[in-house]
Amino acid sequence: MRLNHVRRGSGSPLLLVHGLGAGWRSWAPILDELAEHHEVIAVDLPGFGETPPLTGEVSIATLTDSVADFIRDEGLDGVSTVGQSMGGRIVLELARRGVGGDTVALDPGGFWSDRELVVFGATLRPSIALVRALRGMLPALLGSAAGRTLLLAQLSARPWALTRETVLPDVRGLADSPSTGAALDALTKGPKQQGAPAGTAPGRVTIGWGRRDLVTVPRQATRATELFPDAVLHWFERCGHFPQWDAPIEATQLILNSTA
Repeated sequence: MRLNHVRRGSGSPLLLVHGLGAGWRSWAPILDELAEHHEVIAVDLPGFGETPPLTGEVSIATLTDSVADFIRDEGLDGVSTVGQSMGGRIVLELARRGVGGDTVALDPGGFWSDRELVVFGATLRPSIALVRALRGMLPALLGSAAGRTLLLAQLSARPWALTRETVLPDVRGLADSPSTGAALDALTKGPKQQGAPAGTAPGRVTIGWGRRDLVTVPRQATRATELFPDAVLHWFERCGHFPQWDAPIEATQLILNSTA
């Protein structure tokens, strides 16, 4: 399978891996700014955006395989990788495997306790069902501060301050992507993320976390840095699960400072 992707800019390559939602368009709030410094390559994971779903098992391992295959097939050995949410978990898994170069993981999944995992599944699944039920009304609902606050309180620390253009692609992606359910099952029912012992990652590892993240809650950052002891932890203040929504300038600067 060849992943659909876009390329912007020039310079050293930077690979962006999205989470549940819109595919590569999830990076739209910061993509052009990153492309001023790098050749940015943003992929659609299988079953998201314009990439067809996997024909076999959907798991974090098989989704990571698809990205590792893309890196190999595109001649991107040593590429710096950036991921958010599920994508953050995937780039950490790539680093654990020794694939890529510098790694930036923003609010990565995979570090829940058993209790937190139950809460995550029990809250996110109804949210996805709600946006599917409201699919035709999403542009109007997300066009108002009240509608954004109602629908996105779990995902953003300041949903009323965002724009419809920023959030609509990801919310539609949650509703429409054929692999949303299977990927959510992979996160909630599959194994938790394994770590990389000190000195084994192929480059620098940076983990960014929103202080007000209600999806991957902040205390999970401690587990992440214990499993990836070489990682540098960066806190986004007044930020929820999507740093590219709530703190786009800060997220851009963190990525630029943390990748070659």
